[in-house]
Amino acid sequence: MDRFFIACQLAWRSLRLNILRTSLTVLGVVIGVAAIIIVFAAGDGISRLVAGEVESYGTNVVQTEVKTPGKNSASSAEVTSLKLADMEAIDKLDNVEQSYAASLGQQKITYAAESKKVFIFGVSAPYAQIDTKTKLAAGSFFSQEDDRGQATVAVLGAGLKEYLFGDQESLGKFIKIGSKKFQVVGVLEEQGGGASFIDFDNVVYIPIQTLHKRILGIDYAMYFMHQLRDVNRAEETADEIRILLRDRHEISDPEKDDFRVSTMAEMLDTLGTVTGAVTYLLLAIVLISLLVGGVGIMNIMYVTVTERTPEIGLRKAMGATRQDVVWQFLVESLLITFWGWLLGVLLGTLAAFALSLAAQAFNVNWQFNFPWQGIGVSLLFSLLCGFLFGYRPAKQASRLDPVAALRVE
Repeated sequence: MDRFFIACQLAWRSLRLNILRTSLTVLGVVIGVAAIIIVFAAGDGISRLVAGEVESYGTNVVQTEVKTPGKNSASSAEVTSLKLADMEAIDKLDNVEQSYAASLGQQKITYAAESKKVFIFGVSAPYAQIDTKTKLAAGSFFSQEDDRGQATVAVLGAGLKEYLFGDQESLGKFIKIGSKKFQVVGVLEEQGGGASFIDFDNVVYIPIQTLHKRILGIDYAMYFMHQLRDVNRAEETADEIRILLRDRHEISDPEKDDFRVSTMAEMLDTLGTVTGAVTYLLLAIVLISLLVGGVGIMNIMYVTVTERTPEIGLRKAMGATRQDVVWQFLVESLLITFWGWLLGVLLGTLAAFALSLAAQAFNVNWQFNFPWQGIGVSLLFSLLCGFLFGYRPAKQASRLDPVAALRVE
């Protein structure tokens, strides 16, 4: 133990005497550690953001979406077989409370001198009851009668209402979607940013059959969302939907399904797998920068051994063993990486916190969580780099002949 403390004192003295060189060596480790901290913090923030977006639909839902038949899910073929009649059949299942269908289009929307190209979200009337994020600030959502009658009514997102009308009253006013007039019957509360590529504050909502028949000229939906009576039967209900749709679409081979049914638990598991894979891929990339810092440490340690050859010879002549010399330089290498780790953790944590604040400034619900996992991983790899890249120079120093070392000027 005494030898270890002596090695620490000698290493600390050497690092202080060469403060500029030590600082430049530490910099490589700082950058690598900070990158690891940011990756873990960002990965956790993205995971929570995406999970929050999915859970905003409620935990008692099952989603049915279109899927390219067969194993090749990457195919770009368009699937057009998910019809509103399918949703009506699913609504008859005993554990399905209600459902909504959704389709997406894009049109130019105009009011007076203001115009903007926005997403048109066609949905069934129960959308407002099933999607818990959807809250009305004014007016009302359209009804099932509006949907069945292909009524030209619209509900505006908060941002779109502000863009078109400013402080003016929008309810009862007429806007143009493409070349058709629609009456504004409702305005939604601000939802803020999320994980979706769609800014729902700048979307116009219209009855799905109005979108299909009067604007897009189609008869199929992108997906259905089903609200369940008993969430504990979610898996059972999902299986019932699969059996029902295979029968309606005349599919005998599950591999040829043109739809995908997912429970909330399955969606969260899938998203967790994806975000986890991205996090570890980025981690593998940033570890390269830490290895580069380790190579820098090794180069500096070789220079240090060369400069201090007479000192090594003197220590060995006075009775220092090879192990003493190895510990002297190995501890010096470990101190460099540990100091770099401390600074890197501080820098990375501050950068991750600043990133979360910047995201929130753009209305993205990105919460900062202290990256304990990143701190642990970065400490492990930092010390490992210090040991691996410091051992070789330390071993070389321990093998120096004391007489030959003392003669070096």
